[in-house]
Amino acid sequence: MDLISALQFLKLNEIPEAWVDAVWDLEFTERKPLDDTTEEELTVSGDKAFRTLYQCLLAHAADQQQFAGRDGASQSIWATLGESGVSVKSLVAVLSFFVLAGKAKAANVQQRVSSLHAASLYLLLLGIPGSIANKVFHEVLLDTCSDLTSHCWPQDSGKKRKKDGLKSSQAEGKRSKPQRKDTPEMEVDEAEEEEEEEELHFSGQDLMKIRDAVVLLVQSLLRLLQTFPLKDRPQSAGTCTQIFSKLLYFEPVIGELTFAAVQDIAKLRSVPEMAFYGLQLLCSPKHGDQKESLRRVFHRLLYVILMMNKGNRGKPSLLVLSQAIIATRDRAIHFVCHLVDELKEMVLPFLQILLQHICFQMVEKSEFRSHGAQAVGMLTSQMTSTDYACFIKWLFNFSRHTKMVCRLFSVDVVMVLLEQPERRPEECPDPELACFLPHKFLIQNLLFARRMDDSPTVQGHALACLAQCLELPSLNVTRAVHNLFSATGTQTVLEGEITEGSLSSQQTQKTYRTLPFRTVEISSTNSSSCDGKENLALLLRRVKDLKTNVRKSALQALVGLLKHDVIPMSWENLATLSERCRDPAVSVKKKALQCVGELLAAKPECSVVQKAWLQGVVPAVVDSENSVQDKALEALDQVLLSQVKPYYANCHLDASQRLTWGLLGLLCHECQNLSRYFSRAFTIWSKQNKFTPTFITNLISHTEADHAAGAWLLLSKVVASSPRLPYGKILDAWDSMVSSKHVTVTTCCHILCVMGDIAAHLNEDTKDRIVNDLMSWLKTFTLSLEVICAAVETLHQLGRSEDVKQTQAFLNQHCGELVSVCEAYLAGIILSEKGAQNLNEELMVKHLHTLGVVSLHCPAKVGKRTVLLVESVLTTHADKLAVCQEELPASLPLSQFKANSLPTRVRAHGVITLGKLCLQHEELAQKYLPVFARELEVGTEVAVRNNVVVIMCDLCVRYTNIVDHYIPNISVCLRDNEAVIREQTLIMLTNLLQEEFVKWKGSLFFRFMVALVDPVPAIGSLCEYCLLHLLLKKNPEMFSQHFIECIFHFNCYSKHKSYNKFPQSERERVRFSLKGAQHREKRFRIYRFLLEHFTDAQRFNITNKINQAILACFADEELPLDGDGAQILSETFNILSLKEMKLHAISTPAGGAAGEEPEEENMAMAKAVLQAAQKKVVSQVQKKAFIENTVPLIISLKSLLEQKRSPVLRDLMAYLQVTMQDYRNEVKEFFSGDEQLAAEVEFALKSAEKEREIEDQMDNCSLTGDARTPTAQHSVQGSPVRSRPLLPFSFATPQPPRPNPLSARLAHTDRRVHRSRQEEDVQSKSFALEGTVMPKGAVNDRAISTPKGVNVNLTFEEGVSAIFSDRGTSLVGETSLLHVRSNKQQ
Repeated sequence: MDLISALQFLKLNEIPEAWVDAVWDLEFTERKPLDDTTEEELTVSGDKAFRTLYQCLLAHAADQQQFAGRDGASQSIWATLGESGVSVKSLVAVLSFFVLAGKAKAANVQQRVSSLHAASLYLLLLGIPGSIANKVFHEVLLDTCSDLTSHCWPQDSGKKRKKDGLKSSQAEGKRSKPQRKDTPEMEVDEAEEEEEEEELHFSGQDLMKIRDAVVLLVQSLLRLLQTFPLKDRPQSAGTCTQIFSKLLYFEPVIGELTFAAVQDIAKLRSVPEMAFYGLQLLCSPKHGDQKESLRRVFHRLLYVILMMNKGNRGKPSLLVLSQAIIATRDRAIHFVCHLVDELKEMVLPFLQILLQHICFQMVEKSEFRSHGAQAVGMLTSQMTSTDYACFIKWLFNFSRHTKMVCRLFSVDVVMVLLEQPERRPEECPDPELACFLPHKFLIQNLLFARRMDDSPTVQGHALACLAQCLELPSLNVTRAVHNLFSATGTQTVLEGEITEGSLSSQQTQKTYRTLPFRTVEISSTNSSSCDGKENLALLLRRVKDLKTNVRKSALQALVGLLKHDVIPMSWENLATLSERCRDPAVSVKKKALQCVGELLAAKPECSVVQKAWLQGVVPAVVDSENSVQDKALEALDQVLLSQVKPYYANCHLDASQRLTWGLLGLLCHECQNLSRYFSRAFTIWSKQNKFTPTFITNLISHTEADHAAGAWLLLSKVVASSPRLPYGKILDAWDSMVSSKHVTVTTCCHILCVMGDIAAHLNEDTKDRIVNDLMSWLKTFTLSLEVICAAVETLHQLGRSEDVKQTQAFLNQHCGELVSVCEAYLAGIILSEKGAQNLNEELMVKHLHTLGVVSLHCPAKVGKRTVLLVESVLTTHADKLAVCQEELPASLPLSQFKANSLPTRVRAHGVITLGKLCLQHEELAQKYLPVFARELEVGTEVAVRNNVVVIMCDLCVRYTNIVDHYIPNISVCLRDNEAVIREQTLIMLTNLLQEEFVKWKGSLFFRFMVALVDPVPAIGSLCEYCLLHLLLKKNPEMFSQHFIECIFHFNCYSKHKSYNKFPQSERERVRFSLKGAQHREKRFRIYRFLLEHFTDAQRFNITNKINQAILACFADEELPLDGDGAQILSETFNILSLKEMKLHAISTPAGGAAGEEPEEENMAMAKAVLQAAQKKVVSQVQKKAFIENTVPLIISLKSLLEQKRSPVLRDLMAYLQVTMQDYRNEVKEFFSGDEQLAAEVEFALKSAEKEREIEDQMDNCSLTGDARTPTAQHSVQGSPVRSRPLLPFSFATPQPPRPNPLSARLAHTDRRVHRSRQEEDVQSKSFALEGTVMPKGAVNDRAISTPKGVNVNLTFEEGVSAIFSDRGTSLVGETSLLHVRSNKQQ
C-alpha cells in the first residue's frame, strides 16, 4: 500500500483549517475538540491502520536515506505529500489530537494505544530529513510524545488488573461515565470510584496491546536519536534522559545485557534494553557536548544506583526494595562500567563525582548502605590506580564528616574495597597518592579510626567490621589488623604528627606531638607495644559500653581477634566475653552466647576457652529471659549431651568427644561453682525425656575411663529422672570406690548422690551392706567435709520409707550413733586437762562438722551435754564446765568468756554447729541469739563473725519474729572492717529481703545505701545489682520513699520533726555517718544513683516534697538556720541542681537516645513526634508547678538568707541559674514578685553563657603543625590517645584568610567531647567533624572536585560544583556542602 492510501484513515481533507490553526496556536498544550462526526470517524480507526501507516513511512524513510546516500535521485516524502495535497500542518495537528487524547487519566485502552501509535508516527516523521524545513518539529509536542509512556501505561497494573482476559475494553469502546450527583462531595466520591474502576478495568490482553505500542514508541524515539541531532535543544535532551531512566524499570529483563553497538533497533528485546541504548545514543557527540551529556546521564543513573525516586524538585524518596529494583540497579552499574570502557578518560571525572554523590546521598538504612557500598566497589574497580587513590583520599576526608550516616557509610565502603585485590603503590606515579592504595591504609586510617566516633552506631559498626576483616583472604588485611594490636614491632614516625620544631635529623630525639602533650621515643619498640595494649584496653571498654549495639559489635570484634590469635588467649580477655552472657540487654546476652560458642568451635582444645564457655553458658540456664535460657540449653545439649557415645578402651575419642569430657572435667574441678546452674539444666531436660536408656548405657561405659569424673557428674544429674538403670555396674563402682584410696572428693560426692538416688530400687540386703559401708566410713572421720555431707544425705535416702516413724527410727539409730561418737570425742578433748594440747585440728573440725550435719536428722538424740560441749568449744576450758555452765549469763558474747586455747578455725566450725543445733531447738535459739549479736559487736575473729552472720540469717528464716529484733545488729556488719563480712552480710540480707523475711524498717535502707559507696568497688557494684535487679522490682517506690530522709540521715540531722527519728546507738550512728565535706562526694553518688532510677512521676513528686519538707520548713523558720541547718539547705539546693533531677521527658532529645539499635524510619519519626508533644505538655505542667510552689519559697528564702548573710545564698543562686536555663526568656514573668531577684538571675544567666562560650573556644583550640593529609607512614594506628594524626581538616574549597591568628589554629578533627561519668577515666579522643561549611566568598574559588581545564558543571544542575541538599540552589546560608577536589589542588 502506498503512503497516500495509508493516510486516508486520518481524514485529513475533512479537517477544518480553522481547527488546525487553533491547535497550533495552543502550542499542543491542550486538546482541541473536533465536531462529533469527524471525531467518531477518526476514533473508529484501529491499530491496524496506524501500524500500516507506520510501516509505509518507515519504508519511505529508509528509501530516502538509501538513495540520498547514493545520488540523491529519490523523491522525498515531503514532495510526495505536497503533490497529493496532504497538509503536513494538518497531519501534525491530527496526530496531536490522538496523542493528547491518550494523556487523559480516564482514557480507555483504544485511546491509549492510538495515542502511542500517533506519537510513534510523529517521531518517525521528525526523524526524516527535511522535517524541520517542513515545520514538523515542535518542542512541546516532541517532549509530550517522548514522555507518553508514563501517561499511557497504567500505574500498578500488575497489582489491580483483572485476572481474566475475556472482557476486553476494546469491545466496549468509550466508557460511559456514571451519572453525576448534585453535591460536590458525591462528585469526588464518583471520581475516586471511577479511577478505581479504570485501574481494575485493564485485562492482560489490554496490557499486552499497550506494551506493544510502548515498544513501538521507544523504537521510534531511538530512530529519531540516530538521525535527528539535539545539539541545540538541551531541554529535549534532558527530557529524553529522564524518560529513558524511567523506562529502565518498565519490565523485567530476561538474560544479561551486553550494551554492545546495535545495528538494528528492532532486535532489541526489552524496553529497559532499549532505554540503555537510548542513554548511550544521548552520550554521542551529535547531541551536544559529550561532557554535558555524560553529566545528565550520570545524574539520572545516580538515583537508579541509589534505588531512589527523584522528581524534578524536592528530596529523593526511597524505593521499596525488590528483586526487580535491585536488578535494574545492577544493570545501571554495568552500563556505567561500559561507558567507562568505551569513552575512557572523558568519563573518569564524572565517575569520581558519581561515586562521591553515591556516598554523600546515602541513607542510614542498612540494606541501602550495603547495596550502595557494593556499587562503589564495582565502580572503583574500573578506575586507574591514580584515580582510585584520589577517591580513597576523598573517602578519608568523607569518613570524618559531621553527618553520622556519612561516617557510617564510609565503613561499609571500606569493607567492600578490602575484598578487592590490593593495588601496589608502584602503580601510582604520584608518590603523595601512592600511600592511599594499600589495604593497610583503609583498615588503620578509615576503619579502625571510627572506633572513637561520637556516634555509638558508627563505633559499633566499625568494630563489627574489624572482626570481619580477619575473615578476608588477603594476608595484608590480616597483617594490618595484627599490627593494630601487636605487642611487638618497630614504631615508625607518623608523618604529619610531628610539629615543625622537632629535630628530624636526630632519630632518637623525642618529639612533641600536636595533641596530647606527650613525648614518644621514635626508635623505641615500647610505644608500639603500648599502642597495641591501649587499643585492646579500648576494645575491652567498648565491650562494657553504655550502648547496646556498641557492646554487641565489640564482642564480635573481640571474638574475631581471639579466634585469629591477634590478641592473647588470656583469662582477662575471655572473662570479659563470658561476663557479657549476663548483660542487662537480652540481645547482648544472645550475642555473647553466640560468640563464646564460635570461639569454642574455633579453639576446642584450649582449656581457658572451655572454662570461659562454661562460665558464660551454664549460668544462662537460669536467665530470666526464656529465649536466652533456650539458647543456653541448646548449646549445652549440642556440646555435652549429644556427644556421649559408647566408650571402648581401644578406640581414641574424636575431637568433639574430647571437648565434651574436657568440659565435664572442668565442671568437676575448677568450675564446681556452676553445679547449681548445671542441675537446673537437667531438671528442664528431664521433663523433655532426653535421657534414653541408650544414653544411660553409653554414660555408664565411661565410668571406667580416665575421664570417669565427668561421667559420674552426669550420672548424678540424670539418675533421678531415669526409670531403668543397670544397678549392677553402679554397685560395682561403689565397691571399688569404698576400697580405693584415690577417688577425688568431687567424684565421691557424685557417686554418693547416685547411690542415694537408686536407693529406692535396691533390696534390703544391699541397702544394709551400703549402710554398713557408710557408717564405717563416717566413723573413720577421714572424709572431707563435702563427702561427710553427701554421705549423711545418702544415709538418709537409704533409710527412707513410706512410714515416717520407721524412717525416723532408722535415722535415730544411725545418726544417733554418730552423735554419740562425736560427743565422746569432744568430751575427751574438752574435759581432759591436756586435751587441748594434743589437739588434732583437722580431726576436731570433722567431728564438729559431722555432729552438726547428723544432728539435723535426729534432733531427739541431741542432749544438753552435747550442746554444752559445743558451747565449750567456743567459750572456756572444760575444767569448770560442770560447775559454772548454769550460772553463765546468756547475754555475754562468746569471746567475753575466759579465752580458750582452741584455734580460730575450730571455733568458726563450732559456731556453725551450734547454729545447726539452734535450728532444731527454739529455746536454744532464744538463748544464743543475744550471744551471737554481742559477738558481732565485739568479736575479733573474722571467720567466727562471718559464720555468726550466716547463722543469724538462717535462723531468721526459721524463727522470723525472734530474729527480727536483731536485724540492726546484722546490718551493722555492712560497715565492718573486713570486706568479706561486708559482702557476706549484703548477700544474706538481700536474700532475706527478697523472700520478705525482713522488711525495710528503721535504718536498714540507709545502711544499704552506704554499701553503695563501699571502699571496695566490687562490693559497691554488687550492692547496686542487688538493689536494682532484685529488690527494686519488688518495691518500685522504695527509692522515692526514702530519698528525703537520706538527706537528713547522711548529714546526721535530727532536728526535723518527722525525719531521721528511728532508734540507733551512738556507735551505729558514727559508723554509718557520711556527714561533712570529706564525705560529700559519697553522699552525692548515692543521690545520683537514686535519682537515675526514679520515674518522671517520682522526680516531679520528689521536687514538691522537697519544697514542703525542707524549703518550707526553713522559709517558715521551723528549722533553725544554724551551721547544720545551713548544710542541709545548701545540700538541698545542690541536689535540686543535679541534671538527674530533670524530667527525662524534657531532657531527652526528640527521637530517642543516639546509638540505640536503629529503628524503622517511620517508627522513629512517629516516636519523635510523640516525644515532642509529650515534652511540651510535661514542660507546661512543670512550669506551672515551679511558679506556684517553688518561686514563693525561693523569694522568701532569699530574703531570709540575705538577712542572715548566709553563704547558702550562693547555692540558691546557682540552683536558679541551672533551673532557669530552660526559661531564660521568662525570668521576669517567673519572679514578678521580686524584680531584684529577676535582674540577678538574668545577669547570672548571661554571665554563665559568656563563660560557656569562652570555654568552648578554649576547647576548640589546639596547637597544630602542617595541615597535611596522612601519607604512607600514617598506616600505623596507635592508642586511643595517639591514634590518628591530629591535623586541621577541611573538605571544602580553601578557606579565606582569617584575621585572628589563634582561630587559624582550630583543630577541626580533635575537639574533646564530654563523655558520660562512666567513661571519665577513659583518656580517649573524640573527633568532632567540622570544616564542611562553604564560607561566603568561596564561590569564586574553583571547587575541589573540578579537574583543571574541565569547565563542566559537576553537580548535576545544582548551580555550583558542590554537593548539597535540595532545600535550594543558593549558597547563602548553606551549611551542608561537600566539595570534591581535583588531584593537583590536593
